[in-house]
Amino acid sequence: MADVKHYEIFDCTPEQFFDLLVDYESYPDFLNEVKSCKILSAEGEKKKVEYKVSVIKTFSYTNEHEEIRPTEVRWKFLNGDLFKEMHGHWKLSEEKGKTKAEYYVEAQFGRFVPGAMTKTVLSVNLPAMMDAYHKRVKDLYK
Repeated sequence: MADVKHYEIFDCTPEQFFDLLVDYESYPDFLNEVKSCKILSAEGEKKKVEYKVSVIKTFSYTNEHEEIRPTEVRWKFLNGDLFKEMHGHWKLSEEKGKTKAEYYVEAQFGRFVPGAMTKTVLSVNLPAMMDAYHKRVKDLYK
């Protein structure tokens, strides 16, 4: 499996950023590759969330998310046609009135992505994703 770890500082509070992260059904509004996102079930801090993403082709997958307000959102792959295995997290902390957000994902794709390309595939969209989160923070909180 390949992994990617990245830190960003966002111009909002950790609570505000946490709220943005757990608003799964709004992801298509600001993350271009997410075509739909639906909460299938919710029980306490855990939610099953189905994603439809378009990267050359449209794929579906379901993750289980664990929400630990206001500092962490963890996820793990349950099923779908994009990944073989996947898990990750956002960890949030306050830094000088802003949010320091650590993003981590470890994944192994299904047979359509060769193993050597997995890290590249995970990294290539990271700048665009982070830019989308910065824009969303600005749109919601400024």
